[in-house]
Amino acid sequence: MKEFLWVEKYRPQKIEDCILPKTLKNTFNEIIKGGELPNMMFTGTAGVGKTTVARALCNELGLDNIVVNGSEDGNIDTLRGKIKQFASTVSLQGGYKVVILDEADYLNPQSTQPALRGFIEEFSSNCRFILTCNFKNRIIEPLHSRCSLYDFNVGTTELKTQLKLDFMKRVWDILDKEEIKYENVVLAELIHKHFPDWRRVLNELQRYGMSGNIDAGILVTVSEENVKKLMSYLKDKDFKGMRKWVTENMDLESAKLFRMIYDNMKTYVEPRSIPALVVILADYSYKDSFMADHELNVVACLTEVMSQVKFV
Repeated sequence: MKEFLWVEKYRPQKIEDCILPKTLKNTFNEIIKGGELPNMMFTGTAGVGKTTVARALCNELGLDNIVVNGSEDGNIDTLRGKIKQFASTVSLQGGYKVVILDEADYLNPQSTQPALRGFIEEFSSNCRFILTCNFKNRIIEPLHSRCSLYDFNVGTTELKTQLKLDFMKRVWDILDKEEIKYENVVLAELIHKHFPDWRRVLNELQRYGMSGNIDAGILVTVSEENVKKLMSYLKDKDFKGMRKWVTENMDLESAKLFRMIYDNMKTYVEPRSIPALVVILADYSYKDSFMADHELNVVACLTEVMSQVKFV
């Protein structure tokens, strides 16, 4: 079947084609050369390529694999049924099989995660496990001890710049193949805005590329004047104005909005209220990972800021 979604259509099939830090890419290439796949845990923010790398490893090693979503199939019986059915049959490729357990940090740490420990041991002769997670601290220690940990989070500014350039080249190739016109400055801004979430970048490009042209009109930027307007609503405890502002700016990610408030707090917030603001922002940044409705989480955060923080 022909893929419509770019994230699937252009998903790399080899480790060499994945956008990764050089050290991480070299490590995975060495695993391929060795021909043996250990039980692994991939950690990093959303969209950095954890599942893509897991699939590429299986593809290059010629291993049968199944992807199980921990947030959707987190029930113990469902998980056991899927894994047992997959593991109990002989691989058509020969050798062992691989269970890619996506979003493993959503599995219940009191019930499902301890059970998963048993699955890894029970099916060790026929299966390897690759767990992906956004937050490794939500994975219980017994699973950590059974898996080699690979951190996809990017550190230095130099490394971030190189990865952005690598992804820019990938985007050029995709847009040329799709015959979509583009402006480089817009692509650079979009990559910078959503870095390191490559999946989000591709989804945004596909959405805006429907018109056949990607230009400056697609970018939604929060100007200094816009920031001042939000702070004014918060200071005046204008709930209606604040909520309207949030609705109009929901293209801005929650994490970036919270960071924007944090970066500007010395200008708008009384010094004695800054600690309270930091605690509120940190709390709602954490909650945002679990919330289905991100707009509701942002409005709740800003409502608490209005009631707890004093502005200059």
